Amino acid sequence: MSWQLGKVSDIGDVISGFAFKSEWFGSGSAKVIRIGDLQNGRVQLEDAQTINEDVHQIREQFKIECGDILMALSGATVGKIAIADSTVKGAYLNQRVAIIRGKSSESSEYLKYVFSGSPLQKLLSNAGGAAQPNLSPKDLAEMEIPLPPLTEQKRIAAILDKADAIRRKRQQAIKLADDFLRAVFLDMFGDPVTNSKNWSLLAIKDLATVTTGNTPPRKVQEYYGKDVEWIKSDNINTPNHILTTATEYLSYSGIKVARTVPKGSTLITCIAGSFDCIGNVAYTDREVSFNQQINALTPKSGVLGWFLYALILFSKKTIQNASTNSMKGMVSKGKLQEVKLIHPPIELQQEFENILHKQINATNHLNKSYRNTCNLFNSLSEKAFSGQL
Repeated sequence: MSWQLGKVSDIGDVISGFAFKSEWFGSGSAKVIRIGDLQNGRVQLEDAQTINEDVHQIREQFKIECGDILMALSGATVGKIAIADSTVKGAYLNQRVAIIRGKSSESSEYLKYVFSGSPLQKLLSNAGGAAQPNLSPKDLAEMEIPLPPLTEQKRIAAILDKADAIRRKRQQAIKLADDFLRAVFLDMFGDPVTNSKNWSLLAIKDLATVTTGNTPPRKVQEYYGKDVEWIKSDNINTPNHILTTATEYLSYSGIKVARTVPKGSTLITCIAGSFDCIGNVAYTDREVSFNQQINALTPKSGVLGWFLYALILFSKKTIQNASTNSMKGMVSKGKLQEVKLIHPPIELQQEFENILHKQINATNHLNKSYRNTCNLFNSLSEKAFSGQL
C-alpha cells in the first residue's frame, strides 16, 4: 500500500520571514532568528541578533510559535531545519528562513519528519540546479508529500519519534565524550591560551617542524594521479580528530611540489577564506600531501604527536590571534612558527595520550552505534512514507 500524494499546504502553512535591516540589530531584547541560528535540529539563541520591538514594530505573523519547523531557504545549508521549542517562542523570523506550521498538532509532528526525509531531498534536487539552490515559500507549500489520514500521521510520527530519540541520545553521548576530553586536558594542563598553570612556553618552531603545502600546477597532468592523498581544508577538523579521506590524489612527482608529511603530524588550516577556519586541526594517521592553505606540524623531540594535536585543538584562539591585521583570514608560516604554546613534561603528555586513545576508541564505538541508529531511522522513514510501516 502507498499513501496518496498531497501538498504541504493541505496540512500546513508556510510563512516567510521578515526582511530586517542590519542597522536595527544590536538594540532591544527581542530575538531575531537567522539561518546561522539553526544548528543540529535546534535553534541556538546564544548568538541570535536582537531588535528593539518598541521602535521597530513587526507584525505578529513573523513571530515563532513552539513546535514550528524552521527551514533555511538559501545558501550552502538550504533545507536545513530546526524545531522551535518553548525558549524560542515569541522570537522573530528573519528573511530567507521559513516557518512550516501544521494545521494540527498531529500534522506538525508528521511534517517534522517529512522535512528530514527523502521528500525534502527530492525537492532540493530540483531547486534550480545551482551550486547553492534556493527554495521559496511557494516551493514548500506546493511540495508533494505522502498524505496518509490524520490517525496514520500521528502513528508514523510516534514511531519516528522513538527512533529519533535513540539517534539523538547516541549523538549526545558523542558530544559528552568530546566534552570529557576537553575537561581532562584543562584539568591536567590548565587553559593553554592563558597558561593558567604557568608552564614553560616554547615557540611552535621549537615544538615542531612547520611545513607549508602547495598546489601543483593543474596544467601539468603528470602531477595528478593515484599515489598519495592530497588533503584540503575540508578534510580538517573532523569529528573523529583524524583527517578524512581526500577526494583527489597526486602522483609521486606531484607530491614533490605539494610536499608531504609522515604519520603522526598535525595538519592545521592557517590560510582560509573565513576567520573561523583558522586553527582548524586534524591528526594524520598516514603519509599525506596537502595544499597551500595548510601548515603541517611534525613534532620534535620532547613533544608527543597526539599531545601536539590536542594542544593545537585547544589553542585555536591563540592561533587566530596571530592573524595579520590586513588579512584576518590568514596566518603565515612565519607568524605561526613564532606563536608560543605551553610545554609540559613529557610524562604528563604521555598520561594524557593514554586517556586520549581510550576516548578515541570509545568514540569510535559510539559513532558506529550512531550510524546504525541513523540507518534504522532512515529505513523506518522510507517505509513510513511509502505506506509499508
